Amino acid sequence: VCSRTMASKTPVGFIGLGNMGNPMAKNLVKHGYPVIVYDIFPEACKEFQDLGAQVTESPADVAERADRIITMLPSSPHSREVYTGANGILKKVKKGSLLIDSSTIDPAVSKELALAVEKMGAVFMDAPVSGGVGAAQAGNLTFMVGGVEQEFNAAKQLLTCMGSNVVYCGEVGTGQAAKICNNMLLAISMIGTAEAMNLGIRLGLDPKLLAKILNMSSGRCWSSDTYNPVPGVMEGVPSANNYQGGFGVTLMAKDLGLAQNSATNTKTPVPLGSQAHQIYRMMCAKGYALKDFSAVFQFL
Repeated sequence: VCSRTMASKTPVGFIGLGNMGNPMAKNLVKHGYPVIVYDIFPEACKEFQDLGAQVTESPADVAERADRIITMLPSSPHSREVYTGANGILKKVKKGSLLIDSSTIDPAVSKELALAVEKMGAVFMDAPVSGGVGAAQAGNLTFMVGGVEQEFNAAKQLLTCMGSNVVYCGEVGTGQAAKICNNMLLAISMIGTAEAMNLGIRLGLDPKLLAKILNMSSGRCWSSDTYNPVPGVMEGVPSANNYQGGFGVTLMAKDLGLAQNSATNTKTPVPLGSQAHQIYRMMCAKGYALKDFSAVFQFL
């Protein structure tokens, strides 16, 4: 374990070069790490080849060449496949390797992967992120980390290249738990902001003025003051750009589904979380799947 921590600029593996993974891996390259990449879509790797990264044929190849690997994947089945599949990381993982999964998946799946990784003599941590594509590009994501506390500093050393907040949450799965709770609240507050703005506009209020009043009053929240869903109220947010970019409706529906599973498993009542889940699923069914989640204003 010590040799891994000491050799700070030894290669780092990165699997999953999508909207989030791409800028995250680029920040590792910027910090001088030799990066070894894999993505199921070869064209996603092309850019990294030009940056001098090694491109591999499978997750197993990455595990053979790097003893610190970060994965950033769309969902639980993808994470399972990358870790435990036929050409998965666990086929060739080295003893003592540090495996960090930044995907947002079910906490139960994180725990299951951690057990499989442990059996191979390696270390697994879940480290989902908050902040979206903008924060990934700027390198100021928030990482919520679950795993063995003794390994947290080794993980933090890598994660601080990509984020400004790296928070230790507890055992494996607690990082996912924190992320799911945040996103459930975010969906509820976005729908609430959209409803309030919609009502105010229909009552004859100017949307910019209404937003200003909400943001100096007790109704203020991130959805109203940083990410307002009404076109023309703010610059540089998806609502100003026909709801392009940002955090997609499909992903929000997925995260709300994870919150529902967790609520069912823990017998926790989440009436507004359930309602939010249904609204975002309806949006997916009605052609909003690829829009930013703030498009709920348009949908309502």
